[in-house]
Amino acid sequence: MKVGLYFGTYNPIHVGHLIIANHMVDYTDLDQVWFIVSPQNPFKTKASLLEDYHRLTLVKVAIEGNKNLRASNIEYDLPKPSYTIDTLTCIQEKHPEHNFSIIMGEDNLRSFHKWKNYEQIIENHHVFVYPRVISENGNTHNIPDQLQNHPKISICSNAPLMKISASFIRKAIKDKKDVKYLLTEPVFKYLEEMNFYKK
Repeated sequence: MKVGLYFGTYNPIHVGHLIIANHMVDYTDLDQVWFIVSPQNPFKTKASLLEDYHRLTLVKVAIEGNKNLRASNIEYDLPKPSYTIDTLTCIQEKHPEHNFSIIMGEDNLRSFHKWKNYEQIIENHHVFVYPRVISENGNTHNIPDQLQNHPKISICSNAPLMKISASFIRKAIKDKKDVKYLLTEPVFKYLEEMNFYKK
């Protein structure tokens, strides 16, 4: 089975994440998308994160009933901070029957050459890229030369351009704004019940 790995802290997961994941299943050759919930991103501080358990639970309730989407906590037992190359090695060993690709935003592709062992990643795994910034002629831009037209990189230019961010949602909740249409109903209820992001 072809599985796309969608990495993130999901702090919290929102409809933008779900729209992109569902698009990848519908419009690429991926059979499933797995949300890899990261306990700590090398480029983010842990201070603003909800506890790992809560963020994983939010992903699970967000995708419940969708057989094409899964939540994974595989990084929870890996050394921190989590690096994609280490996660890929671990998940391939645990699931040799699957073919794993990576899903990332165009902004991450622009910095992909700074990732640990990025050459090894792209040698062994396909990368599906969804747009974050669109230039005037409709093309993605500012991608490093060594990644331009790379055979292992697919730019999914028909994917929806999502401007929703978890940081926007967190600030909106803190500012007592209504975010219920930016989240699935189960996620919204969970955040309300737990009183998250309000301080």
